[in-house]
Amino acid sequence: AQASKSFFEERMVVSAGLRADANDYDAHMSNLLNQISPRLSVSYAVTEKWFLNMNVGRYFKRPEYTTLGYRNMNNVLANKDNGIKYIASNHYVGGVEWQPIEKAKITGEFFYKTYEHYPFSVNDSVALSSKGADYGVVGNEEVLSIGEGRSYGFELFTRLPSYKKFNLILSYTFVRSEFKDAHQQFIPTAWDNRHILNLTLMKSFNQNWEVGVKWRYVGGAPYTPYDIEKSQLVANWDIRNQPYLDYARFNSLRLGAFHQLDIRIDKNFYFNKFEAGFYIDIQNVYNFQSDNPDYLTNLDENGNVNINPNNPDEYILRNLKSGSGTILPTIGLKVAF
Repeated sequence: AQASKSFFEERMVVSAGLRADANDYDAHMSNLLNQISPRLSVSYAVTEKWFLNMNVGRYFKRPEYTTLGYRNMNNVLANKDNGIKYIASNHYVGGVEWQPIEKAKITGEFFYKTYEHYPFSVNDSVALSSKGADYGVVGNEEVLSIGEGRSYGFELFTRLPSYKKFNLILSYTFVRSEFKDAHQQFIPTAWDNRHILNLTLMKSFNQNWEVGVKWRYVGGAPYTPYDIEKSQLVANWDIRNQPYLDYARFNSLRLGAFHQLDIRIDKNFYFNKFEAGFYIDIQNVYNFQSDNPDYLTNLDENGNVNINPNNPDEYILRNLKSGSGTILPTIGLKVAF
């Protein structure tokens, strides 16, 4: 349900909403009263060009199917027995907006978000969300709905269209993303990049030529080092054929920052009943090589399994540097009727 109301000669707009979620997984999740989500937003026009905005809300998200469907060695839905719950989050956002000219906008916004009932790994003693992109793709392990986290920061955004045939979009976000560990201490999640900058600049030229430039900067993400002592044991390595992470030092290291420049050139042709054009797009123009965690292998330079000659119960593990990045040119045609 959603409702809006204007006040003070329509200078203030207040919107309020209420939502409830449920499913038939278990008794707790099937009760709508356990997942009620109220929301409230307020926008106030201080002048014709200045606006104040605020919104608060509580939101619920169903855990991933891989987590709901996890079965232990006894073929029992372990997480159902553990009383897994919807993930809850509370959002608090406030900011100011300035519209200096038509279609232009400059905004500043602060945000603070808290998270409750996040699936918390029984084996690794960390919230699944802290593991990064793998959560939701894997997630098939025993968890408890005890994970707590927070994210906070601010965002600056500028959009200046059609200024001397230039279009500019610039945004900067400072963000901290943290979840509590088993000792109730906040540790960074895989999304704790801190600094995110996006710049897009486009210019139109005569005879329907357009040139666009996009530059992105993302601060280095945290990552977890390997547990060398555990990984080098033959009995451990052979179970997974890969190294083990050291969860006692979870996300204690940080990768280098990522940045990339993309350029695109468009030429358009306009006819009576259709339009056509071609474009040249080059991604990662200066061939930036992104930083990735090293890869750990039990193979030597010749691809042979490397057993420790002084201890046959151990492998000799070798670090392989890992990075990615390539120049990606594309040429394309487009037709629209």
